[in-house]
Amino acid sequence: MSLYDRYLAARTRWNDADLPQSIALVITERDLLNPGAYSTLEAFFRWTFENGARRVMVYVSVLDEAAVPTLESALAEIETPRELAIRVPDDNERVDTPIQVSIGLGGKAEFAKAVQQVTRSVECGELTADAIDEPQIEQHLVFPTNPDLIIKTGAERLSDFMIWQSVYSELYFTDINWRDFRKRDYLRAILDYQERQRRFGT
Repeated sequence: MSLYDRYLAARTRWNDADLPQSIALVITERDLLNPGAYSTLEAFFRWTFENGARRVMVYVSVLDEAAVPTLESALAEIETPRELAIRVPDDNERVDTPIQVSIGLGGKAEFAKAVQQVTRSVECGELTADAIDEPQIEQHLVFPTNPDLIIKTGAERLSDFMIWQSVYSELYFTDINWRDFRKRDYLRAILDYQERQRRFGT
């Protein structure tokens, strides 16, 4: 770790504000084509847990679903400090591991599947229409965690990712591409988070 990285790490420790407990990262399939991309992801997971995170989510947006099996196979082979689970577009099984990866399973599709499951419960008589509320929807979402902080590299726009869960998340955009993302960039992101006053929509 460089002297500057040590300085940034010390600033996060000295800061009285809470560190983010749940971190989300948004990258693209093209980001993972670059040399060293998976090594950077392995390092990213280490940085998050070293700095107080309890849950980490990664969304890999894809332009062509034909790329999903290759990405899934590669991501399943990386070294992680905690248990990892991967979900792809056809999955609807809920995940509750410390590291969660979505490959092309966008927020709109996830929400639609949750609504379909709730609808089936109504049709079967297990639930009345009047009983449908936010918790009913949430318990059918594939990804149950609400991120404290979402990091997006490369461009200042979000993909179709966790549209329900991220409504009160803090967003951090960096123009640094994933291939160049370093520990200092992660530390800057969590320092920025610590310096914000979260309002949770109020």
